[in-house]
Amino acid sequence: MKEEQPGFDLARLLAERGAERYELHTRHLNHQLPRMLHTLGFDKVYERAEGAHFWDAEGNDYLDMLAGFGVMGLGRHHPVVRRALHDVLDASLADLTRFDCQPLPGLLAEKLLSHSPHLDRVFFGNSGTEAVETALKFARYATGKPRILYCEHAFHGLTTGSLSVNGEKGFRDGFAPLLPDTAITLGDLDALRRELKRGDVAGLVVEPIQGKGVHAAPPGFLREAQELLHRHKAVLIADEVQTGLGRTGDFYAYQHEEGVEPDLLCVAKALSGGYVPVGATLGKDWIFKRVYSSMDRVLVHSASFGSNAQAMAAGLAVLTVMEQEETVANARRTGDLLRGRLAALVGRYELLHEVRGRGLMIGIEFGRPSSLKLRSRWAMLQAARKGLFAQIVVVPLLQKHRILTQVSGDHLEVIKLIPPLVIGEPEVDRFVAAFTAVMDDAHSGGGLMWDFGRTLVKQAVANR
Repeated sequence: MKEEQPGFDLARLLAERGAERYELHTRHLNHQLPRMLHTLGFDKVYERAEGAHFWDAEGNDYLDMLAGFGVMGLGRHHPVVRRALHDVLDASLADLTRFDCQPLPGLLAEKLLSHSPHLDRVFFGNSGTEAVETALKFARYATGKPRILYCEHAFHGLTTGSLSVNGEKGFRDGFAPLLPDTAITLGDLDALRRELKRGDVAGLVVEPIQGKGVHAAPPGFLREAQELLHRHKAVLIADEVQTGLGRTGDFYAYQHEEGVEPDLLCVAKALSGGYVPVGATLGKDWIFKRVYSSMDRVLVHSASFGSNAQAMAAGLAVLTVMEQEETVANARRTGDLLRGRLAALVGRYELLHEVRGRGLMIGIEFGRPSSLKLRSRWAMLQAARKGLFAQIVVVPLLQKHRILTQVSGDHLEVIKLIPPLVIGEPEVDRFVAAFTAVMDDAHSGGGLMWDFGRTLVKQAVANR
């Protein structure tokens, strides 16, 4: 009798080889990632997660104030999203035939568009960068113009098209030639006017609140930019990949400013529920009808995995949960509480310069202290690499207080908080208490933080 071969056993595979995780990454993936994690002491082994928390093998609880760079808007493993994915798999749908019209994409598009009633149609891809790529293509084709404007310090993705509108030099270096796009300063209407007068601008792509540094567009800028763009037959593209779906206390961040109605809108991240990658580009009817102008052009822009049933089911579940649990209102209420309590500390600590943001997208900025003792230590870090002080705050938050955060971009003395939108007052209390303790240590001249800073200085010098 032929011996039956065992099937794929995920639990067994993880039990047998899960401990090799850092070795496997070093050998087969981006080898700099484990190196960076080991250097910072971020090389934790998390066993499970739920909501806004992780647990390690010893049962220690970690608070997640990063949300997978904003992907986990509802936290991890929300039961409604999990159930939706079980249901769609159990349904054995005839998915991705490419030559039929399944109901789930239409239903998700309808639900998304209900939150932006001035927009008419949706294209579904697989990520935020794909959503931006779609918007760039559609803007160019619909206007017949080649050039896209973007803002300095912007982040719109890392594929070649979206990289062309990336405002961070470090990401662009070595990947030229890129598309012929032009940067302006966020809020600079005069620069926008100058570029539009050249007559070749298809549109402006802008984050209503920039992820890098957590800088909001100045009041009135988006509305006036929209008017200028339309006057020159160009379009406004709102990149809400990170700010959308309740992150800033409005469903979309552009809605904070009355009269703003983007022509194209990019979303992703939280729409996935943290499970199935998905991106969406929402747009006006006239733009879509120019791109898909005939049956010959029906597949002129498409994605092999776009509109797949699992992603559509996850998105529908996410939007349903947001409505039922009033996630947007919670982000606004909890964000105001957290930002207010942190802002109250600015006068207490000379190294803490500003707390800004909106909803649960908050930037904590550090700056040069006034006292001689702290100034010398600050100068040591700055001479090696700007951004190291923020890093030596992030590290004890994780190591001593089990709170995961991030520095908001390279060479920035800013920590960005983008926790799951489901956190409440207990998580605010925990973070503020931990942050206060870390700042107390920094200002007391205590050795551990500054000793770690010296270690980072040596590492920074060695990397030059």
